[in-house]
Amino acid sequence: MMSPHLHEIERSIGTLSLEEQEWLLERISGQVEHKKQLLNKFADAEYIAEQIAQMAEGPEIQAEIAAINQEFIVTEMDGLVRERFSKIA
Repeated sequence: MMSPHLHEIERSIGTLSLEEQEWLLERISGQVEHKKQLLNKFADAEYIAEQIAQMAEGPEIQAEIAAINQEFIVTEMDGLVRERFSKIA
C-alpha cells in the first residue's frame, strides 16, 4: 500500500512542467541505480567473506597456518622473554 506522502508527491510531480519532470526522473533514476550498486557491493562482500571463512576451515589452510605458527614460535618466545626481562630491569 502506498503511503499518503507518496500520493502527495505524485500530485506535486503532476504540477511540474515536462522539463522538470524529466529532470526529476533522471535524478531519481540515478539515485536508484546508485543504491542498487551499493546493495550489490554489500552482497558481493558478504559472499566473499563467507567463502574466505569456509576456506580458512579447510585442511590445507589449517596445515599452512600450523606451519606458519611453528616457524614463528621461537620469535614469539623471544618477544615474551625480552618483555619479562625489561619489566625486571
